[in-house]
Amino acid sequence: MITVDALALPGIGHGFFPRTGGVSEGIFASRNCGFGSGDRREAVAENRDRCRRELGPAETLLTIYQVHSPDAVTVTGPWAAESVPRADAMVTDRPGVALGILTADCAPILFADAEAGVVGAAHAGWKGALGGVTDATVAAMRALGAVPERIAAVVGPCIGADSYEVGPEFRDRFLAEDPDSAGFFHIPGAGVRPHFDLPGYVARRLRRAGLRDVTVTGLDTLADEARFFSYRRTTLRKEPDYGRQISAILLTG
Repeated sequence: MITVDALALPGIGHGFFPRTGGVSEGIFASRNCGFGSGDRREAVAENRDRCRRELGPAETLLTIYQVHSPDAVTVTGPWAAESVPRADAMVTDRPGVALGILTADCAPILFADAEAGVVGAAHAGWKGALGGVTDATVAAMRALGAVPERIAAVVGPCIGADSYEVGPEFRDRFLAEDPDSAGFFHIPGAGVRPHFDLPGYVARRLRRAGLRDVTVTGLDTLADEARFFSYRRTTLRKEPDYGRQISAILLTG
């Protein structure tokens, strides 16, 4: 479990879980936490339960149906399997409820205002980041009493700028909607397509939302196969499926 000093706060438990330390096999080895994969359901359930136990006194570990949206939901307790919210961020002020985000190149973001007793977790691919999922998360936390200037946020392992090759139409779309994003694109060499700095862009969105304490882990999911699943790696290799790692946070009491 990867932890970050910025979230080592009183009453907060958190972790960015790598792909190691689980029971899944083959292309899902070993801590695949995604029920949406073709992995054995019982293996995924055990992997998730290991994460829950490592986090701290979590009564439940919840995930949402992620759809690359800018939507955040407020969690008051577990939901039925048929009622999983379609959203890309969660916030809560309830102790013992762990909020989990699944990723395999997109950016997981964990949030905490320890003084207010409010935590959040968000999934930011390029579409959600551009659409404002970080702003929605901060707004939902504020509704529970959090103060942006007190919120600590960490952008976890995701595809890095050196790995994230995109097309010129991708860059043009960003620049059309957010002209100030030009600095998050670079062309590393002659004849090479643009590369996009997703974690850097997400961090700037967080700071623009009023957060002062923003940390980027700098861990690249595509480049570090030993520790992380990567959707793009799977695509490049034409593999049939891929695992998902989980990042989670909770109020411990």
